[in-house]
Amino acid sequence: MSHGVFITFEGVDGTGKSTQVRRLAGYLRKRGIPVVLTREPGGTKVGEHIRRLLLNPKITKMSSLTELTLMYAAREQHLEEVVRPALARGRVVISDRYNDASFAYQGYGRMLGVQTVRALDRIICGRTQPELTLLLDLDPQAALARARKRNVRRRVKDSRFENHGLKFQKRVRAGYLALARQQSRRIKLIQADRPVAEVEADIHKAVESLLVRRHMRLAANGGTREKQKSARA
Repeated sequence: MSHGVFITFEGVDGTGKSTQVRRLAGYLRKRGIPVVLTREPGGTKVGEHIRRLLLNPKITKMSSLTELTLMYAAREQHLEEVVRPALARGRVVISDRYNDASFAYQGYGRMLGVQTVRALDRIICGRTQPELTLLLDLDPQAALARARKRNVRRRVKDSRFENHGLKFQKRVRAGYLALARQQSRRIKLIQADRPVAEVEADIHKAVESLLVRRHMRLAANGGTREKQKSARA
């Protein structure tokens, strides 16, 4: 590919995002497509330090705005070190969460409002926006139960966000669904209450559709440039 492609995964904790992120990366790599797999918050040394702070269940008095600004501090470093360089090299960048998470978690979940999030997003993310977002949707109660079962299996404590409880998770999900309605062309809703293989199949369809559209657009632009060169000659 001559231009990179930016794909993000979103959804409340427990929807199976991380599994599907890895599966999609493996699927594309088998086809010979260069992939950069990353996550937020995190993806860089600075970002991983911030991630540990944000998810630490022992920190119970972090203000909503502090949380948001830490998220965007990690995101700026992520964009600078990982996302933008990879896109410039023509890679497919797959990120487990990106800026939609801030709109859902801080804008809706923490009730800061989308305008506050958007103000930071314009400064930090600017025009670096995903071409496709795969939103894995699941009832918050079922998702939270999944997340807590996973934590028990891994012998780790629930994160700060999981400790916010079911009402918080419901607000986050409502935020994600509102974003999906507003940006249905970019955000594809994937029902996550199904077997992993069925969810994966729908993800492949959405990604294949994006890559086909991308190829056709690049081919059309290339043809236009050739015609312009011929006309100038």
